[in-house]
Amino acid sequence: MRDGWAWRAGDGAAEPSLGAMNASVPVRATGSWPRRLLAFLGPGYMVSVGYMDPGNWATDIAGGAQFGYTLLAVILLSNLMAVVLQALAARLGIATGRDLAQACRDAYSRPVGIALWLACEAAIIACDLAEVIGTAIALKLLFGLPLLAGAVLTGLDVLLILLLMRRGFRALEAFVIALLTIIFACFAIQIAMAAPPVRDVLGGFVPSTTIVTDPAALYLAIGILGATVMPHNLYLHSSIVQTRAYPRDEAGKASALRFAIADSTIALTLALFVNAAILIMAAKVFHGSGHTGVQEIEEAHALLSPLLGVGLASTLFALALLASGLNSTVTATLAGQIVMEGFLRLRLPDWARRLVTRGIAIVPVVIVTGLYGDEGTARLLVLSQVVLSMQLPFAVIPLVRFVSDKGKMGVFVIPAWLKILSWAIAAVIVALNLKLLVDTLTGG
Repeated sequence: MRDGWAWRAGDGAAEPSLGAMNASVPVRATGSWPRRLLAFLGPGYMVSVGYMDPGNWATDIAGGAQFGYTLLAVILLSNLMAVVLQALAARLGIATGRDLAQACRDAYSRPVGIALWLACEAAIIACDLAEVIGTAIALKLLFGLPLLAGAVLTGLDVLLILLLMRRGFRALEAFVIALLTIIFACFAIQIAMAAPPVRDVLGGFVPSTTIVTDPAALYLAIGILGATVMPHNLYLHSSIVQTRAYPRDEAGKASALRFAIADSTIALTLALFVNAAILIMAAKVFHGSGHTGVQEIEEAHALLSPLLGVGLASTLFALALLASGLNSTVTATLAGQIVMEGFLRLRLPDWARRLVTRGIAIVPVVIVTGLYGDEGTARLLVLSQVVLSMQLPFAVIPLVRFVSDKGKMGVFVIPAWLKILSWAIAAVIVALNLKLLVDTLTGG
């Protein structure tokens, strides 16, 4: 470990995170608070995508079907943890002008940096794998395409990414927010159709002893918590908050930090609604009708319309899944670029970066689907989440360590109470992820 940041000469000016996109979005220096906030809205919504991607759906469905509204408390706790950690990522980026990957490169020896890069690349590929599977399932549900064909078609989204990136960062954010709006609307309509009892829903947000005493409930709770913070989201957020053209002095950074935290907190509240809505819908429709064994996305889709008595329900479910998969594609691509440039200073053309990661993700889906059919793909989705769990400590621990160090953060170092809270959250998430990993590998 080097003393302080020990930035190499010229690094900060020569290598801004995300290159030309850094400080490319103008913001208001004066005006009302809501109008100034509007200019900062965007990065938080891009980060929130990772909290409602296809990899999270199966856990929420299984939790609601098996235990009703009980695990809503776990979703709420997970979201509160996410709010804190994403705020730390934003703080690191704004205070130091470095994203998490750049910070790791400059703070650790090269062998450690390479190891962290490899771990993060594995996580991004695993996340991309979940997106391929989720999008392929959505295409199958909506258009009847075989999973194999749907997985291959997902490779074409590289064209979409290229088009958006050429139009600037605001276009990228607008696309993400538009798809998030579709997801939100789909689940709002489904919740209205299901009409869950408000008292039971509110009661679900109160922690229950069942979560701890029932081994099956505890396992699902660990799964929900374990999939809460996507490792690449921390790298992503620490970079994209720097796309705003705020003054790079102390006052400008302090103002930007306030707006960035407000942005991510609002966006993660939307993610809380979506995740809670999936579980609430499963609780009302499946648990309420005795279908407590529903676990897979396709099974949930098949049962929704018959049990609700509304043909549109399953279509809305599949549409939200497709929007989720497409959205995750954008953020994973951007995270991949940030990680590669931050750790290695290696810049690849956007199309090359996307083709490499998406190609690596498509190959296992094609092989597993061809050999084992749809059931094998569902297992592959679970495996992708385990890989993400393995990488999480290597992102959370450096982040908390950096923002706790006054030598690195200066006046923006986190206060003692937040330091204690951050380390506690890191310890809980790491411990639960490790338990989830062990249980998954041992069949516990």
